[in-house]
Amino acid sequence: MQVQKAWGEMLHAGCSAMSWSTENHRHLWGRNFDFNRIAKGSGITYLPKGTRYSTCTAKAQRGTPSQVHQRAAYAAVGTGLLALPSGPVLYEGINEKGLMGGQLYYRTFARYAPAVRQGTLPLQPPFAVYHLLAQCASVAEAAEMMQREVTVIDAPVLGTVPPLHWSFSDCTGETAVIEPDADGLHIYRNTMGVMTNSPGYPWHRLHLLNYANVRDLDYDAFSLNGEVLEQCFSGSGAQGLPGDWSAPSRFVRLAFLKHYAQKGADEAAGVARMLRLLQSAAFPLGMVRVSQSGSVTALDTELTPYDYTVYTAVMCAESRRFYWATYENQCVQYVDLQHLQRCPRPAQIAFQTAPDFCCRNAAFAEEGS
Repeated sequence: MQVQKAWGEMLHAGCSAMSWSTENHRHLWGRNFDFNRIAKGSGITYLPKGTRYSTCTAKAQRGTPSQVHQRAAYAAVGTGLLALPSGPVLYEGINEKGLMGGQLYYRTFARYAPAVRQGTLPLQPPFAVYHLLAQCASVAEAAEMMQREVTVIDAPVLGTVPPLHWSFSDCTGETAVIEPDADGLHIYRNTMGVMTNSPGYPWHRLHLLNYANVRDLDYDAFSLNGEVLEQCFSGSGAQGLPGDWSAPSRFVRLAFLKHYAQKGADEAAGVARMLRLLQSAAFPLGMVRVSQSGSVTALDTELTPYDYTVYTAVMCAESRRFYWATYENQCVQYVDLQHLQRCPRPAQIAFQTAPDFCCRNAAFAEEGS
């Protein structure tokens, strides 16, 4: 195994993800995409069943079996790229069976194999999300594939090897975390359904013990040195919950929000409330200034000095809908994969990042008439 030192030293990306459910048992998975840019050509990307793709680039294919050329068993939609010669890339997405998930940065911890294990398929990290969505119907199948059928290899795409780990969920509500570490690939099944960035999932889980006193109930009057201090503000039960944008703090916030927040009655309410929870971990533009821009590729044309939440995406395993909002356009948009499956070819639409405000003047005119 090799440490990806260049990426570990240079990349300062964030990202947060969580799974949730609604009162009527709809299963959701969502994420914030936090970075100082998004690759040129990125957009909402639909890939039909039968799409041809490769699990690694032509340069990385040397000496590997011909099986790197694949045909998708399932249709999928998410955020990604169609521009790479080797095939599409998805940063996150959902397939026609309700498997949903994505990649997040795993800075300084990600380790990939220098050679392909015998009898397995070589898989470069950026292609993992789409490969799993294209071939797997469930978390169980995705875990089996990553454990036994592929080798995640140390080979660059566009000159870089991004340090990644992955989260996937499905119609059962199970959420798995997949992490490539120095001692091998770890697959954590039946997790609490929250993931941010480094360190690894076991560390974040144990770190929650530092916040065992946090609760949703406000504390009563406080007596100290003969004085009784009556509560004069709300939220005292949550005192001590970290408020910065580091990966440990975001993990803690989302873990407690997922536990205490009121679920939506149905999908619409659930998605709206989940977007609100993910906002609590979002990066405001200007608050997370990066010391280096990272490894810049030919597709990185619009860099900012700051990491910020470029977009937030939420998807539903039962309806196969993919919802999103961008930093400046907080109007929630969605596409329906079941509808898109009528399209025979891969397709992509732009984010529509410009602010979109709804003027309601006409409603007052109607009331006054």
